[in-house]
Amino acid sequence: GYFYWAPAVAWTRDALDAWPLLASVWGWIGGLFSADPRNFLAPLAVVLAATPVLVLVSLLVVAAFMAPALTRLVGERRFPGLEQKKGASFVGSVARSLGVTVLALLALLVSMPLWLIPPLVLVLPPLIWGWLTYRVMSFDALAEHASAEERAELLRTHRLPLLGIGVLCGYLGAAPSIVWASGVLFAAAFFVLVPLAIWIYTLVFAFSALWFAHYCLDALNQLRAQRAAVAGPPSDGPPPAIGTDRDIASQWSSP
Repeated sequence: GYFYWAPAVAWTRDALDAWPLLASVWGWIGGLFSADPRNFLAPLAVVLAATPVLVLVSLLVVAAFMAPALTRLVGERRFPGLEQKKGASFVGSVARSLGVTVLALLALLVSMPLWLIPPLVLVLPPLIWGWLTYRVMSFDALAEHASAEERAELLRTHRLPLLGIGVLCGYLGAAPSIVWASGVLFAAAFFVLVPLAIWIYTLVFAFSALWFAHYCLDALNQLRAQRAAVAGPPSDGPPPAIGTDRDIASQWSSP
């Protein structure tokens, strides 16, 4: 099967059959409906397991390869005079992205029981994905232009707006999930829906990278302008020395 779809569904179906605690449940559901529920639950379980992987891979690929190029493009066109202090390296950015990704996965696993409550399933996953997007994209947007101190200051003072952008991007990421999940109902078109979902995920995260780049670089530009205004205009040299009365008198008395 495409992307090992058929073997994954078959393995999941065997796992459902081998679980003795669910044997009575399958028999009870089978008595209510003519179709075997495992024929639907096995593909659904594969979809639910594969969706976070697709999201994380798309996010990390965009953050590692597309976000730096998009940030440089925004900096060159909108902020050509903004100094690049390079407060973070590529290795540090990747390490941070992997670290917050692990935290997001743990949050997803811990919150899964709450997804059974209908309102929370529409709130918790976008919040977690939004937090992950905010942490990854905001760091990458400031990696080249801001110093470590400036980045920490901006992430502290703009935490809520950046988190809001991340959550909105998290809800935008729900659209590819619908396309991807439709592969359960339209298994014949699965080989088309998987690349389509990956492409939409990449497009959403590329848009997120541009949004974060514009916001973060503008905030950095304003921060430096405020600090320059507080410091005052730079002087070209030390102020001229003012002589004492004795020096002035000796100057006038000299021939």
